[in-house]
Amino acid sequence: MLFDIIIRNAEIVDGTNAPAYSADLGLIEDRIVKIGDLAKQQAKAVIDADGLVVSPGFIDVHTHDDTNVIRYPDCLPKISQGVTTVIVGNCGISASPAVLECAPPDPMNLLGKQEDFKYPTFAQYAEAVSRAQPAVNVAALVGHTTLRNNVMDDLLREASEDELASMRASLELAMQQGALGLSSGLAYASAKQATASEVMRLAEVLAEHDGIYTTHMRTEFEAILQAMEEAFETGKHARVPVVISHLKCAGAGNWGRTVEVLDLMETTSQHQDVSCDCYPYSASSSTLDLKQVTEDFDIFITWSEAKPEYAGQVLADIATQMGLPLLEAAKALQPAGAVYHCMDEADVERVLKYRLTMVGSDGLPNDPHPHPRLWGTFPKVLSHYCRERELFPLEEAVHKMTGMSAIRYNLLNRGVIKEGAFADIVIFDRQKIKDTATFESPISVAEGIECVLVNGNISYANKEVANNRFGRFIYRQEK
Repeated sequence: MLFDIIIRNAEIVDGTNAPAYSADLGLIEDRIVKIGDLAKQQAKAVIDADGLVVSPGFIDVHTHDDTNVIRYPDCLPKISQGVTTVIVGNCGISASPAVLECAPPDPMNLLGKQEDFKYPTFAQYAEAVSRAQPAVNVAALVGHTTLRNNVMDDLLREASEDELASMRASLELAMQQGALGLSSGLAYASAKQATASEVMRLAEVLAEHDGIYTTHMRTEFEAILQAMEEAFETGKHARVPVVISHLKCAGAGNWGRTVEVLDLMETTSQHQDVSCDCYPYSASSSTLDLKQVTEDFDIFITWSEAKPEYAGQVLADIATQMGLPLLEAAKALQPAGAVYHCMDEADVERVLKYRLTMVGSDGLPNDPHPHPRLWGTFPKVLSHYCRERELFPLEEAVHKMTGMSAIRYNLLNRGVIKEGAFADIVIFDRQKIKDTATFESPISVAEGIECVLVNGNISYANKEVANNRFGRFIYRQEK
């Protein structure tokens, strides 16, 4: 048998949380076809992985790359950290199915400008991704806020029965066309007036398609337990799995409460399919939300349409320069983007270590001064939390970024190193892997990622994206 590629002398961490082992991998076309001793076998190309770890490519379960995978298909922020698949459409905002007659409302503006929302159906979006052929695979959720914006003249109210029926029909079609499920962003003003019943009735559409419900909950502050209960009730009503997005306890008054939060998650998990994702940082990032303006922690302004000259500064300093109270200064900057240093490091570690937690970057690729999670999430888990803090073994860290995510989102034959699986593979140096993106200089490729293969093809090596790209659009449960 002549292989297309043989990866020799690999230390394989297979994505299942099983112990690492040594073997060679034989690839033909887009699949792993043989694992074992291939010393006597021939291949068109050989990669020597001696001293390196070979694992499944990382799956970024929480991204906002919806339009960027089309507009900037090299996907350097993702593939440079070993990511081979991104899940888009999180937090209630998605590029499809969307029809915009004016500028996108907050927070849909995080995904791009009005002209970037040009996919009236999910199928048209999937086809556009396939035409662009990004460097990474793409799978997509449908955003609740996007559905609302298609049919409602005012997002600051409940949906009517007719509007809800229209949203349900749109979601049903998207599920038929291969969407993974529904996401919500109930903390944002554009969705906050949606009742729990509105979301439940949309989620009902998911069950017959084996879809999933993910949510940026109504709050991550004081009332977080009630917000979690609402999310779990939605999943229970609709009979679908629930993922709590970027689980955190935000706000200084909330620090330490991940003990309660994870107790509720664990108790609920005994009788319901629930899980969460998180990013490995104690700061969040989004649009500038007046409800989060506080003197309790630093708020760094990343962009401002009204006052662009103040971008790149801390809000408290801007307020001093303006001679205004903090809240008034924030109002004067809007619309704007911000990084909120709103979490406690012990909470971050507790959530990241939790058995049902997956890793997602939640990076904002259109932010001119992005949160470092856009470029550094996965290497930071492996370097700081796994190697240095010893929060978990390497096998468990990789599982949280690969196999667990693939199972949760029904990405069949991905996220694992096994015979017959897609050859999405990252080869890295476990001692050298390190995030280099910082809050001060966030646009920076990681160290220690030696080679990334997507669908059996070398797609990133020597810190460069290959000339040819091999990512695909992944439809729900596509084998």
